[in-house]
Amino acid sequence: MPVRRAGTVRTVRPDTMPPIPQTSDAMSQLRTSSSAGIAEAGDSLATAPTPVQAPAPALVHGGTVVAAQLAQLGIGHLFTLTGGHLSPLFDGCDRAGVRLVDFRHEQAAAHAADAMARLTRQVQASAATAGPGVAGAAVAVANAWSAGSPLMLLCGRNPIATDGMGALQEAPQLDMLKPVTRVAALPLDAWRLPSVIAEAAAAAMVPRPAPVAIDLPFDLLMTRMPADQVALAGGRGQSHGPGADPDAVAKTAALLRAARAPLILVGSGVYWAGAEAALDRLTRETGCPVFANGAARGILPPDHPAMIASDRARALPRADLVLAIGVDFDFRLNYGQPPLFHPDAVVVHVDADPSRLGRNRGAVMGITACPRRFVTALAEAFEAGGHRAPGDWLQGLKARDVRAATARAARLVDEDGIIDHARFAAEAARFADVDADTVTIGDGGDVIAETAGAIQVGRPGHWLDPGPFGCLGVGLPFAMAARLARPQAPVLAVMGDGAFGFNAMEIDSAVRQRLGFVVLIGNDGAWGEMRNFHADIFGDRCLDAQSLSRHARYDRLAEALGGHGERVERARDIRPALERARRAAEQGVPAIVDVMLDPAARRPAGAVSGAAVAAAFGGGDPSAFKS
Repeated sequence: MPVRRAGTVRTVRPDTMPPIPQTSDAMSQLRTSSSAGIAEAGDSLATAPTPVQAPAPALVHGGTVVAAQLAQLGIGHLFTLTGGHLSPLFDGCDRAGVRLVDFRHEQAAAHAADAMARLTRQVQASAATAGPGVAGAAVAVANAWSAGSPLMLLCGRNPIATDGMGALQEAPQLDMLKPVTRVAALPLDAWRLPSVIAEAAAAAMVPRPAPVAIDLPFDLLMTRMPADQVALAGGRGQSHGPGADPDAVAKTAALLRAARAPLILVGSGVYWAGAEAALDRLTRETGCPVFANGAARGILPPDHPAMIASDRARALPRADLVLAIGVDFDFRLNYGQPPLFHPDAVVVHVDADPSRLGRNRGAVMGITACPRRFVTALAEAFEAGGHRAPGDWLQGLKARDVRAATARAARLVDEDGIIDHARFAAEAARFADVDADTVTIGDGGDVIAETAGAIQVGRPGHWLDPGPFGCLGVGLPFAMAARLARPQAPVLAVMGDGAFGFNAMEIDSAVRQRLGFVVLIGNDGAWGEMRNFHADIFGDRCLDAQSLSRHARYDRLAEALGGHGERVERARDIRPALERARRAAEQGVPAIVDVMLDPAARRPAGAVSGAAVAAAFGGGDPSAFKS
């Protein structure tokens, strides 16, 4: 994707700049504050009439213009780490009322902006200083790209005048970011800053959300211009995908009526389209069961009559029709292939992005449409014609949900038993289930694979995880963003001990900014999922790279940084510790509960099975590489 270069380098005298009629409240406020320092002549000094000179026009610099444009787009926070290239932008944020939320690493700052975008379903911004700052944030941008999140990264950059001369922290920033952004823009004129930012924000939302990046040369941020001649661009970057083709809706309705075991599979595209009310309407009309994937978890409440929370691996192979809406057939769904999907199942694939349709799994129909508009039209078709899916199909799936919930409850009986992954997950679920508004974040391997299945997500946008990129370390920055986006909701970050270590120092960032939340660490003293994967292939030798220390006191680290910390070694102590952590979080203090898991406990392999890999490459022998 080519770099967009907006405008050309030019020098314009303020007295020759043609007036731009459009202004905004944000710029008017900035213009007023900029003029406040102009002194007035005292009447007592006037002895004779003197010519009255018009006051000099108030000047604003490019950093102020950028911040005002962010505010114009409804962006109220800028997640960042300090850097000289960004100083004009920081000054502008102070003037424009955009709150700076600072971090100890640019990757964490960009993760937080990603989370804020997911929670608000609109573009959110992070800023990274030039060179290593942008490179540090690039991992988070790649994670947002894979998850389909409209993160806007504002990149500090050396002055255009020194471009290519070897300035401090000079780097090919946009070249690094182009593969994982929809727009990579370099404005070359300070007057173009508002329109470039607004255009990038709009592009970030369609056809599916995606990150964008904008280089901000330091000389543009320092350029001063008359405030009354700066025009901010309107809009909030919100766009809508295409409507539903009536013929496609009619054919889909006919397929649903003919199916004996239909299933609706909804993914992140349904969440971003805000289709929860339309989906509720459709399922109540048809009685068709629903499985939610990715960001769509919580799209319907757990007690909804059509919502199926567990046993997807048994339900999908039995479905004769799968209506996949806003879904990617990636590794999470076995690429749409057997044994997870029946080879003869009819698949109807709906997505706002036509390039996603039929990828990995061919579809009888691929329909390009906004998921909300398509689901609404399909519900209307059934209101007019009427139909119910076979009742025994839905009831059988609901019965499995009840059995799974009963099994989870049984794990809570033994208060003195070992703390394995299942017990840990059950306690996390019980804590999260106390309040349906709880925003839960999953960050890790085995402990999250177990916990994700145990927690019942009550509302859309109340479960966050890295997404298909699988980037560890999102837990603390996501929790900080969740606290800002949902100030009244409890926030729980469930993390593995390995994942916690990536951005552990962000506890300091949360303490300084009084952002309280609860962190529940499942500590097995290892990179558990990778240890099991490696051992399943090569045996127990050479596990050094898979091991961590059980002597590391993450609870004391939290206390040293000003947070609340506890270590738990018995199952009966998890719940009281979590309640104390909740009370600390309510006072604006981040709280860690470090739960020591049984080091001998092993969770059965899920998506990553070393035994299966060994057998595939070892001629069917899972022990072929252990000799």
